[in-house]
Amino acid sequence: MGAHCCNHDTGPVHNDGRYRRILWIALLVNLVMFVVEIGAGLKAGSVSLLADSLDFLGDAANYAISLWVLGMALTWRARAAQFKALSMLLFGLAVLGAALWHWWQGAVPSAPTMGVVGTLALLANLGVAVLLYAYREGDSNMRSVWLCTRNDALGNLAVLAAALGVFGTGSAWPDLIVASIMASLAITAAIQVLRQADGELKGDHGHAH
Repeated sequence: MGAHCCNHDTGPVHNDGRYRRILWIALLVNLVMFVVEIGAGLKAGSVSLLADSLDFLGDAANYAISLWVLGMALTWRARAAQFKALSMLLFGLAVLGAALWHWWQGAVPSAPTMGVVGTLALLANLGVAVLLYAYREGDSNMRSVWLCTRNDALGNLAVLAAALGVFGTGSAWPDLIVASIMASLAITAAIQVLRQADGELKGDHGHAH
């Protein structure tokens, strides 16, 4: 049940200037890392890096949407959260498809590139996560922002583990396994946010009548 999460609707935090500045920082960081990772992922032949680059792009869009709805009525914020959750769900399915394709091709990615870029991505996401930590228990829209950032940091750790695995085994399997884990994180988080947003919409409609 997510009913206990549905009452964070009108507090001053939604118009908090600091939160807005943090979202702008997160937006810029994610756009830069998208460019870095997609280039490195294509060069290295790593599906986990490619997945992470698409995740950075999706998060940049999520932060932009969050800035747009900040301070709006709960219904609009919940609708935005639904849109973001659906994008996370599609991302997860896309990663699973990419992993299957790379498994079929049988190419082995570059472990050194995965390690260097994965470390850079981890540092970027940890910085954003620290800034967003105080806002992790807000409404579904704010929670989706926090979950995206948290999952990114976990995904970066998994990419580093995959780099070690590829280096140690000379096989693509660690990269493919990590890509699947990242997909599962995205799908799980999407379901969480969709449930909370649905509860908020039902609660808001109930108050309206």
